[in-house]
Amino acid sequence: QVRLVESGGGLVQPGGSLRLSCVASGSIFSINAMGWYRQAPGKQRELVAAIAKGGYTDYADSVKGRFTISRDNAKNLVYLQMNSLKPEDTAVYYCNAAIQPYGMGYDRDYWGQGTQVTVSS
Repeated sequence: QVRLVESGGGLVQPGGSLRLSCVASGSIFSINAMGWYRQAPGKQRELVAAIAKGGYTDYADSVKGRFTISRDNAKNLVYLQMNSLKPEDTAVYYCNAAIQPYGMGYDRDYWGQGTQVTVSS
């Protein structure tokens, strides 16, 4: 059983910062790409940032220069540092990872349960 668990969401004022964390646990052989998605009310889920196992990163245009994704491969962790937050960043943020469990010869897509980020004064 493989699980992704996010933490670090909350309420923050515009211009503030938050750091999201996501840890993968369970019967994991390897973790490849990891990423963060978000879904605002009435909108589709969208990619915020992604990071490959080797460290290559990709960001949505709306967060470039404000958000930073990083990972700790030894601890199966991925982080999202969010600075200069705006009200339009308000959403449920989901962790995503391509994980190969023990006993499988291919990656499966896993999702966390989501963590709410609200940017409001």
